[in-house]
Amino acid sequence: MKNYIESNSNQKLEPYIKPSEKKPELTVVSVILGIVMAVIFGGANAYLGLRVGMTVSASIPAAVISMGVIRVILRRDSILENNVVQTIGSAGESLAAGAIFTLPALFMWANEGVSESPSVLEILLISLVGGCLGILFMIPLRQALIVKEHKNLPYPEGKACAEVLLAGEKGGKGASTVFSGLFISAGYKFIAEGLKMFPSRVDTAIKGFKGAGFGIDVLPALAGVGYICGPKVSAYLLAGGMTAWLVIMPLIALFGGNSVLYPSDVSVGSLDTWGIWSNYVRYIGAGAVAAGGIISLMKSMPLIAETFKRAVADYGHKAEETDRCSRDIPMNFVFIGIAAIAVGMWVTPAIPVNMASAVIIVLFGFFFATVSSRMVGLVGSSNNPVSGMAIATLLIASLILKAIGNSGISGMIAAITIGTIICIVAALAGDTSQDLKTGYLIGSTPYKLQIGELIGVLVSSVSIGGILYLLNSAWGYGSNELPAPQATLMKMVVEGVMEGNLPWNLVFAGAFIAIVVEILHIPSLPFAVGLYLPVHLSVPIMAGGLIRYYFEKSGNDSSAERKQKVDGGILYSSGLIAGEGLVGILLAIFALIPAGGSTLLDNIDVSGFIDFGDVVSIAFFVFLCVTIILASKKYAAMSNNGEIKN
Repeated sequence: MKNYIESNSNQKLEPYIKPSEKKPELTVVSVILGIVMAVIFGGANAYLGLRVGMTVSASIPAAVISMGVIRVILRRDSILENNVVQTIGSAGESLAAGAIFTLPALFMWANEGVSESPSVLEILLISLVGGCLGILFMIPLRQALIVKEHKNLPYPEGKACAEVLLAGEKGGKGASTVFSGLFISAGYKFIAEGLKMFPSRVDTAIKGFKGAGFGIDVLPALAGVGYICGPKVSAYLLAGGMTAWLVIMPLIALFGGNSVLYPSDVSVGSLDTWGIWSNYVRYIGAGAVAAGGIISLMKSMPLIAETFKRAVADYGHKAEETDRCSRDIPMNFVFIGIAAIAVGMWVTPAIPVNMASAVIIVLFGFFFATVSSRMVGLVGSSNNPVSGMAIATLLIASLILKAIGNSGISGMIAAITIGTIICIVAALAGDTSQDLKTGYLIGSTPYKLQIGELIGVLVSSVSIGGILYLLNSAWGYGSNELPAPQATLMKMVVEGVMEGNLPWNLVFAGAFIAIVVEILHIPSLPFAVGLYLPVHLSVPIMAGGLIRYYFEKSGNDSSAERKQKVDGGILYSSGLIAGEGLVGILLAIFALIPAGGSTLLDNIDVSGFIDFGDVVSIAFFVFLCVTIILASKKYAAMSNNGEIKN
């Protein structure tokens, strides 16, 4: 199989489909199939995020399903058409992820009797504004972040999706590497989180070290992301996680003692590790992510300025003067679109923001779109702390609104609206970046992908309001069935600022930690992401990174053999991500299907009869890591035997 990703060489990228070639791309079939996936993935991820606080990336699952429908059932043959399908489908998932992290706060206030529930029209317009801004902001940044930074920003899901699409296009032995990873990961995920025969998270508090904790999420996609990201980025994430769980949390437990410190309403000494993390460390992490984002933006300013300079210089040129693979939506449409959205927010009664809020949204939206794109380029969309960016936005927006006299419930609703739009902007910018990376690698037409993203946003904006109302009517947000952890945190942040009791010391402590890390010449953003996320996510990512490090440094192998093994691992890891994503969506759908007084997901749960425990969980994860090694070596052997043509 031809290796088209030249991440470790100085050769110019050669996409699979050359700019001179034309294949079906933005077709009726791809649009209809993409719309169906956008609705399904959007609804499933909305439930999943409200249940557990995390969502599943839909790009690779959509690509795999698209290949099955278009290539096998419809007998059509276009990798570009498959890519449009996954682009539209993943846009629906990303918009849902951004919306459910904030909008349920409005429903919770309504349930408390202090405000009215948001209308379906209001939800639609807020979602549409955020989604369109997220895509439009990425158009002028594509050349800088996707093309110019190709060798520095891997965009792991984007690469993985390209590998999956190419494997399906070429077939043969190379495709078997991807799909073997997919099936192993799918089976693993179904046993762990469907049948629940062993726990998917191993967690322990360290005895004799009060407040310290450690653990691992034994899931295949995390190991796959770590392998694709590589050892350096994985190590930065783990360093941040260990700083939080083995340094900061024990210090909080030591000095907190029996004191009751806001935002907790019980003493520090009575909190377990997760209580300390959720009440204190998440604020520190939010401050670190905000500071890391600002630092990242400052470091990127020359590149961003050059990007806009080139965009302005190209303004007015005819589209035919550039090759197909370089054509974006024209810049005049981008600027007009952003301006129209800003004015529309201000004058539309259904969107509760004024002119100052509209300016805040545009400025912060562009900032966090840039940060989100760079971040997912480093650590992947699955670890994009969109909620951390939303927290930073809510902090500043709430302070500004309070300073200009817009306080009380009206100010809180305006702050949540601003936070929702920014949250969706960040989610869509990250998703669009991954899709544009995939398109860059396989040779898609950028403006057609950008149109596909806009279609996905429109469809999902129409459906997300009904989904939110349905789930709220069924269980209510903040209940045991739908705890809505992210939205609950956002609500608490806004109330904390408006009532004057936000723990600013924690936020500033996190910001200065990020600054110190940057002074030490350690990239602050991935470190801050690790600080914000539970260490349980960083550990399996590090495991994947170490496996790649092992192949990159294999002493007895030639450079060609090392490269073949690394490539095989990337293919297999792509399958791991795809398999978990597909089953994650399937399980989310099972959780929505009533069966015998409960749900289908509850009915397939056998943990009451069979529960192998933590030891088996670790053993399964070790087995999974061994399969990465074996698959990488097998791919290299097939390459050497001529079964795969490079």
